[in-house]
Amino acid sequence: MADSAPIMPGVESDPGPTESKLHGLIRAARPKQWVKNVLVVAAPAAAGVLGHGSVIFDTIVAFAAFSLAASGGYFLNDAFDVEADRHHAKKQFRPIAAGVISVGLARVVGVGLLVSGIGVAFLAGWRLAIVIAIYVVLTATYSAYFKHVAVIDLGMVASGFVLRMIAGAAAVNVRISVWFIVVGSFGSLFMVAGKRHAEHMELGLDRAGHRATLDEYSVEYLGYVRAVATGVALVAYCLWAFDQDIHRTGIVLFEISIVPFVLAFLRYALLVERGEGGAPEDVVFADRPLQVLGAIWVVILAIGLYVA
Repeated sequence: MADSAPIMPGVESDPGPTESKLHGLIRAARPKQWVKNVLVVAAPAAAGVLGHGSVIFDTIVAFAAFSLAASGGYFLNDAFDVEADRHHAKKQFRPIAAGVISVGLARVVGVGLLVSGIGVAFLAGWRLAIVIAIYVVLTATYSAYFKHVAVIDLGMVASGFVLRMIAGAAAVNVRISVWFIVVGSFGSLFMVAGKRHAEHMELGLDRAGHRATLDEYSVEYLGYVRAVATGVALVAYCLWAFDQDIHRTGIVLFEISIVPFVLAFLRYALLVERGEGGAPEDVVFADRPLQVLGAIWVVILAIGLYVA
């Protein structure tokens, strides 16, 4: 019988001696990480078209395609990192590192999921399929090589979040605002730098044995990256908000949305500084003030986009 112990946020679960291969495959797919793929909703929502039936279907297709492709990437990444993970206090319990799933099987399943993601994307059109294919190439090259190249690894992980947002626009064929891309890109870079900061603090002197680039990043450098990313993202969001109010509604709803957006950004920055940014999805689900600020921001935007 498979181990039924709950997996705590941000902590790898001990699979136990009797975990089944099926349960191991499910864990290796990391379904909890699929929450990141909600970013495909961003572009259709910002364009004000999310209420249309066909748009909802295509957005769901984009979410499913990215979930398959992302899980395929996790399989390949864990197969490449199996030896390093076996020496990590938490990652040693991942199914591949723990020996529940063989490296060969992980690679086969990973490739199958990546191909399936591209195939599913065609349900929403060739544009989405191209975006997913780009993500697949990025994931494969990152796992095989670029994760070991300092700075480039930050950009490639951040680009994965940006591609999720682009995928939503490609699926429903809406134009993406330049400011939307800038905010998304630098917001993603901020989160990735926060993740590396958390790993830096957690692993300490052992960080180089787990990820070579961590030994090249100092805490001060990662703080510099976060500061640059924060500044660009906040300025770009303010410019987007003022542009929306001038050309769209003539009222100040989007301007007001700057307040909760900035406060949420600063709240997340505080949590990162404490070393809690290792898993962005866990940070969001665990911190109530951040959830409240996010909810206020979403409500204000929803009123501006769909009611005003």
